[in-house]
Amino acid sequence: QVQLVESGGGLVQAGGSLRLSCAASGRTFSSYAMGWFRQAPGKEREFVAAISRGGGSTDYADSVKGRFTISRYNARNTVYLQMNSLKPEDTAVYYCAATLMAIATMDHAYDYWGQGTQVTVSS
Repeated sequence: QVQLVESGGGLVQAGGSLRLSCAASGRTFSSYAMGWFRQAPGKEREFVAAISRGGGSTDYADSVKGRFTISRYNARNTVYLQMNSLKPEDTAVYYCAATLMAIATMDHAYDYWGQGTQVTVSS
């Protein structure tokens, strides 16, 4: 089993940056591909970014391409989401998730989820 804890959320002005972190428990972190999802009030959860087990493959939602970067540091059991040029529409609770699939963009493919961290972007 994997436990995930997100951190790094907060309030930022439009155009600013934040880096989210997700720390995983257990010794098998490198066995999981990781993803970031977000859910805004009144909206469904949506895919943001994903990274393969070794970090060699990544995938992004069109809405964040060129602004967000997902990375991972397996020795520290951590995955990151660097968010630049933030927009008010990026406001949401951000979740990290783990899957045994190679890489996935669908939330039902993920087996473990963190509790989420709030990101608020003011205009």
